[in-house]
Amino acid sequence: MGKRKGERIINPQPFMAEQPTAVSKTRSKAPKRHQQEEQMISKSMSDKILREAFKQQREIEDEETDERNAGKADFSAIPEVPVDEGEEDIDNFAGFSETQSQFGDYEDQINEDDERLLEAFLSKDAGPQKTLGDVIAARIKAQDAALSTEARPMPKLDNNVIEHYKAMGKILSTYTSGKLPKGFKHVPALECWEEILYLTEPEKWSPCAVYQATRIFASNMNRKKAEKFYKLVILPRVREDIRKHKRLHFALYQTLKKALYKPAAFNKGILFPLFKSGTCNLREAVIIGSVIQKMSIPPAHSSVALLRLAEMDYCGTTSYIIKIFIDKKYALPYRVVDALVAHFMRFLEDSRTMPVIWHQTLLAFVQRHFDILRMQFMTSFTVDRYKHELLKEDKESLNKLMQKQRHYLVTPEILRELNNSRNRGEKEDINMMYILYYSCV
Repeated sequence: MGKRKGERIINPQPFMAEQPTAVSKTRSKAPKRHQQEEQMISKSMSDKILREAFKQQREIEDEETDERNAGKADFSAIPEVPVDEGEEDIDNFAGFSETQSQFGDYEDQINEDDERLLEAFLSKDAGPQKTLGDVIAARIKAQDAALSTEARPMPKLDNNVIEHYKAMGKILSTYTSGKLPKGFKHVPALECWEEILYLTEPEKWSPCAVYQATRIFASNMNRKKAEKFYKLVILPRVREDIRKHKRLHFALYQTLKKALYKPAAFNKGILFPLFKSGTCNLREAVIIGSVIQKMSIPPAHSSVALLRLAEMDYCGTTSYIIKIFIDKKYALPYRVVDALVAHFMRFLEDSRTMPVIWHQTLLAFVQRHFDILRMQFMTSFTVDRYKHELLKEDKESLNKLMQKQRHYLVTPEILRELNNSRNRGEKEDINMMYILYYSCV
């Protein structure tokens, strides 16, 4: 007999307790990843993996090349590892939020009285900051005397190439977010990359375009190319922005942080040229120092930076950056310690009144003894490895220096530190180390 419409079917035999029951339930959620069938990797994901693999391979080859070419005392051969998060997809850049601070958190450290005092140490004979446009224009004029009268001569390239990159430059001058013009990401691989960038007029790029370019070039250029890009593009742009607005655009501040992806290039392309110019004012020093303070820098590169800064002509703000590197509490080689002592001793016969930051930097230098001592007690009693002692002659010289250069608050602290630390080469009395340690805790 057929089943009528709407009639229920009743099971004549009820379920028995000993029989297994099967509960049928419709899934309300999507199956989990491990329950899904295997799928092929998408083309975009495969391309991204390959790009990352090739990028890492290029970095390894660059590091090996630097190691082969470096001299015995060349610190630049140390592998340059990323110091912050991994590189995200460049095309996914969505710009900077309007609610983000455009100036960083460094403005509270700038005092107008300190600015005026430090201006007395700045060089008055330094020329203007050279840009990529200045260098390339001078090179073109030197090669072709007929172009010597032109303000911005064009390099000898195909006309289509010139027009293409000049149009790209106009886009970069108004860029805020999104995808970059096609071909821009290939610039680091070009042999004539300097002339190509010259066509785009980097001095007119928007701050966001400068940040994007730094992301690309820091990842894809070797150290020497990146150093030149930092020195001729980033540094002039940062200094000009600070000069105009008395502060730094947030995108340019992030640019400086991204530039530390290659610390050797950052030192040689931004830090050293800035202080070697003799015109680094307090605002520039505080902003650069803020970046260095926040980012992790390999100890070897910090040692090289301290060595070079200590040997440069003093421009007042040099003390500020030296203090920031010292406060990182990295282990310093004897050569760097001796260079810092010689740096301070240059002011023994200086009749100028030294700024407070100079005294604070010297105090931070001599206080390293107790900082390292604390770390040794927290870990182990490996006092033989303590490499931060001063020579007895150095201490005598610094004591003499304190008689000429005095600060009523800082100098007594410096003398106390000098007189309560061991000399280089002396063995430490364990009982005395206990006393010194617990007196500093």
